Amino acid sequence: MAYNGETTNGLSCLLNKRHVLDLWQPRGKSRDIKKTMNLTRRQQAILVGTLLGDACLQKTGEKNARLRLEQGEKQKEYLFWKTKQFPKLFNKAPGYIERTHPKTKKTYAYWRAQSHSSPVLGSWHTLFYKDGAKYFPKDLAELLTLPLSLAVWYMDDGYYSLKERHSFIYLGRVSRSEAEIAKEAIKINFNLLPRVYDKKQKGFALFFSVAETKKLHKLIESEMIDSMTYKLAP
Repeated sequence: MAYNGETTNGLSCLLNKRHVLDLWQPRGKSRDIKKTMNLTRRQQAILVGTLLGDACLQKTGEKNARLRLEQGEKQKEYLFWKTKQFPKLFNKAPGYIERTHPKTKKTYAYWRAQSHSSPVLGSWHTLFYKDGAKYFPKDLAELLTLPLSLAVWYMDDGYYSLKERHSFIYLGRVSRSEAEIAKEAIKINFNLLPRVYDKKQKGFALFFSVAETKKLHKLIESEMIDSMTYKLAP
């Protein structure tokens, strides 16, 4: 959301909650194999971290949505890794794009991947969007249950200070109450104790002290892909 090993018991508990299960496995016509697809548990975990991070779900009708991913050149390998985790959603490789700012004339280069439209993603849009804007749902603790989700979120929006040896997860333009929801979800499910920092123009961020950073990195390091381990303590 910012611009900048699995715990199966937790996921089993989540899947037993009917209202969430219904969102992941829509009923009726949306079960048509030509119009939808079911996500594996691993894909669900990756999608949670992705939606908390940089991804955008775009509505493409009353019930459908598509997933858009964009990363700079440094994160190209990470973007390709993400699309490979959803082979039924992405049928072509990410594309390279260059844009020139109309005022500064500076050229920006990045990579973009855009998925098929699906009612499954439409249901996720209902969960993570309100009035057209992405937000952190109140029941986030029921969704952010796996270290894999946290690792993806950290790969998207995390930052490690080599000098200070602490970490941040940037949250972007969310409200303080949403930032507190994120903090509590991490505390409940991972026994981590971040603090909410107001980074002013950068929005809110979760701050992990040196001690909490060690715990965080130990928890997610096995889920980090090689090209993103620069965000971990050496």
